Amino acid sequence: MSERVGGWLLLLCRLLVVFHPLVLAITASNALGALSVRGTAVLLILLLRLIVVGFGMAAGRALQAIEPGAVTLATAALLASAATDLFVYTTPYFPNNRPPGDTIYYVAASLAYHGAWLTYLARSQRVRATYAAPLG
Repeated sequence: MSERVGGWLLLLCRLLVVFHPLVLAITASNALGALSVRGTAVLLILLLRLIVVGFGMAAGRALQAIEPGAVTLATAALLASAATDLFVYTTPYFPNNRPPGDTIYYVAASLAYHGAWLTYLARSQRVRATYAAPLG
C-alpha cells in the first residue's frame, strides 16, 4: 500500500478540503444579502451547502490520511455535492446572477466536474493501489 497521496488524488483532496469551502464562503457572503428578500429558503440552502461541504472536507481528509472507506466517503460526498448543485441551479430558491438561458451550462459543467472525479475514483490505478486492503 502506498504511504503517500499524490497526483490527481492529491488534487482531489485539496479541492475537497480547501477549494470547496472557499467557494462556499464566497457564495454565502453573496447570498446573505438576499436573506431578507428570499427568507428561509436561502438559509436552508446555505445550511445544506455547509453540511455537504463539511462532508466533502471529511472525505478529503480521509483520502489524504489513507483511511479505510475513504473512497466510498469521497464518492458519497461528490454525489451529494452534485445533487446540491443541481438543486441550486434548477430551482428559484437561491439567488444567482446567471444570464437567462445559461443554467444548462452550469448544470453541464457541474455534472462534468463531479462525473470526472467519480470516474477517476472508480477507475484509477493509483486509487486502487493506495486504498487496497492489506493482504492477510
